[in-house]
Parts: sequence; C-alpha cells; structure tokens
Amino acid sequence: MIEKASYKSGFVSIVGRPNVGKSTLLNRLVGQKIAIMSDKSQTTRNKIQGIATTDTEQIVFIDTPGIHKPKHRLGDFMVETALSTFNEVDVVMFLVNVTEKRGPGDNYIIEKLKHVDSPVFLVLNKIDQVHPDELLPIIEDYRNQLEFSEIVPISAKDGNNVEHLVKTIRTYLPLGPQFYPEDQVTDHPEYFIASELIREKVLERTREEIPHSIAVVIESMQRNENDKVEVRAVINVERKSQKGIIIGKQGKMIKEIGIHARRDIEKLLGDKIYLELFVKVQNNWRDKQTNLKEFGYNKEDY
Repeated sequence: MIEKASYKSGFVSIVGRPNVGKSTLLNRLVGQKIAIMSDKSQTTRNKIQGIATTDTEQIVFIDTPGIHKPKHRLGDFMVETALSTFNEVDVVMFLVNVTEKRGPGDNYIIEKLKHVDSPVFLVLNKIDQVHPDELLPIIEDYRNQLEFSEIVPISAKDGNNVEHLVKTIRTYLPLGPQFYPEDQVTDHPEYFIASELIREKVLERTREEIPHSIAVVIESMQRNENDKVEVRAVINVERKSQKGIIIGKQGKMIKEIGIHARRDIEKLLGDKIYLELFVKVQNNWRDKQTNLKEFGYNKEDY
C-alpha cells in the first residue's frame, strides 16, 4: 500500500438492471477487457473489480450482477452481491439504458438507493442510440424519483463522455493510499478471469436456457515442460441435452469455444497456452448450495 501526499483513492460501484452495459463500462474505465460481455441478460454473476491508476489517484470500480427478481439460489446470490456494495463504496453509479423506459426493475433499485449514504450518480448509457432532444425528459423522469448527486450521459461502447464521468468521480474521492500496484487492473486471480472468458465464448454461441445453465471451473493452470501454460477447465451444465449442445456434432462446438477462448486467455496471460475443455452434467446446480460454493458463488465471500 503506497502512501502519497494529496493522493486520492476510492471505490466506485456500478449497479443497474441486467444488460444495461455495466461490464462494457468497466472495461472502458480500466482500458482492458477484464469483464465478459454478452447480449444475454445476467451475464455478470460475481463482483468484478477493475483498477484504474494515474499519478494522482487510484479508482477501484466494482462491476456487479444485474439486479433482477431471483428465480433460484444463484439469482439470490447475484442480487445480494450487487446490493452488498451500496454502503461499502465512495460513489454508487446507477447505470440505466436510455433506449428503454424506466421499469419495475429500475424502480426497485431506486427504492434501495434511497437508503444509501454514499453519493449516487445517475449514469445514462447508450446515448449514441437516441437523439439528444430525447435525453432531457428521461433525465427529468429519473430526477423526480431520486435526488442524484450527479447526472452524466455517456456511451460506454463508444467512450462518449466517459472521461467527463471519471473527472466528476475524482471530485468525490477522499485522500487515500494507492492500494494496488499501478500495473494491476483487477484483484481477481488469473484463473477466475480465464473461466469467465471461456463462459463468454459459450454465451456467444448458445441460446435460450443454456447461457444461464453453465458454470465454468478451472481445475488446473500450470506450466508444462514445453513452456506452455496448460489450462484444464470444466464446463458444467444442468442437463444431458445441454452437454450434447455444448460438445456439438463431432465435437465442433466445443472445439470452436476452445479456439476463441484460448486466444483471449493468451492475451490475458501474455503466454502461449494449451487449453483442455470438458463438459459435466450437474443436475439443477443453480439451486444447490454445495454446487454454488464449489463453482465460486459463495455468499460468505461477500
């Protein structure tokens, strides 16, 4: 932990409904892909911390699972994980999608935010998809629900106004130490990010229930005698039929998942890797506490 005079540091939570662009924003803020992205809802399941460091401050951004009505124990874990950040941070950013009307999910989050002591920013995402004249009524609508400390329109995808958002956050940060080395961009171990990158490749290639029914576990990650990093990973599914889909005809699907995941993991590690993928059936794992703990969805960790 590095102490510097006049140095600022703090924690910023990114919250919102599923699929509003939280992970896209996190990757933009840290300048590197550490959170997986997908057009499937409820992609993020754990808190993912991204670290942005400059000569004058260090901001730890916390991407959280989308807040939704849970249908199983995994959903309970995800929502509790997101809500747990509300009073642990210096700023809460409530991210909304301006292309969608305020709905029950947004109203639920707003009710929770009314009890938060930290400054709450309303961050209006996807402004590249609407005419500027449409923004004012949206801002007024949300402003009538809650008195936000700041209201900032952005496009996480294109980077529009994101630098202004960061400058605004800086004004709310307290003086504090540099918690992490300047070249560190996340506090998650490499095996966690690797498992998420594999899960992303499955999400990109599957539909309906399968994206929500998979959990990826890295069983081992070690360097072999050929100086390659050997990664052995298991894709867990809930039903035998899902296993067949993931493997694909003559193993085509799992081979494709492996090729694309390997490329991203090599970028992450800066190393050549050998990736082995296996598929296992764990019936109804999303409702079994032992499986949730085994797969890294453990309430005690948050």
